[in-house]
Amino acid sequence: MPRTIVITGTSSGVGLALGNYFQEKGYRVFGLSRSVSDSAKFKTIPTDITKKEEIETAFATIIKETDTIDWIINNAGKGMVGPVENATIEEIIELFSLNLGAPAVIISHVLPIMRKTNQGKIINISSIGSVMGLPFRGFYSASKSSLDMVTESLRYELKNTHIEACTINLGDIKTNIADHRIRSEISDFYKSDFEEVYDRMNVDVNTGLDPYTLAPYIEKLCLQKKRLKPHYYFGTSTQKLSVWVKSLIPQKWFEKIIAKYSGL
Repeated sequence: MPRTIVITGTSSGVGLALGNYFQEKGYRVFGLSRSVSDSAKFKTIPTDITKKEEIETAFATIIKETDTIDWIINNAGKGMVGPVENATIEEIIELFSLNLGAPAVIISHVLPIMRKTNQGKIINISSIGSVMGLPFRGFYSASKSSLDMVTESLRYELKNTHIEACTINLGDIKTNIADHRIRSEISDFYKSDFEEVYDRMNVDVNTGLDPYTLAPYIEKLCLQKKRLKPHYYFGTSTQKLSVWVKSLIPQKWFEKIIAKYSGL
């Protein structure tokens, strides 16, 4: 029997690349996203994963076709840019609802299914930006950092099972993420600095790694015999190095490095 994989956010970008890769490799893939891509080679169940009732309907559909879920990849998410000062509570709630709340609800539906076979992998797609506050991306970094901590807590709670959880913290991946970011109002005080940082941010995304390179990496992790580590960092050498550097040097030195790289 082929493994069953559920992936969220499969209408484009990383999720679409993962779904097509795993389907082509012979896995049974179910994608959950609000829209269905014309280039998807797997089954998509139209689902707004910020709505619990739609998640319930989606999993009911999956269970009619298969009684096991081997891997869940919580990939759906969005970015948010703008000064901390200018963000509205509505924007913050929208961001955290998708980046943190939705994965939590998905996990609550997956665990009872995985528990029947006492096996499974929960892969939460996070960001290298979760380990550092980034200029004009404070709430995005915070949402992904929260996902990291929830994943760590979940690992303790699943310690006496064969169900494993981890995050894969991405650097820049070449996708259309910029088209879907929440963008707060930019007050006059920040406009010059914001435009400098935003231009560099988009250059980094446009020159990022191909999303298809992530799929075999995830497959290798999930098929390995040793238990998953809490966090894996996937990005350019410089991006992965930044995580290590931050753990070694004083915070004020690290802030100078990030400020200079960002053009501030």
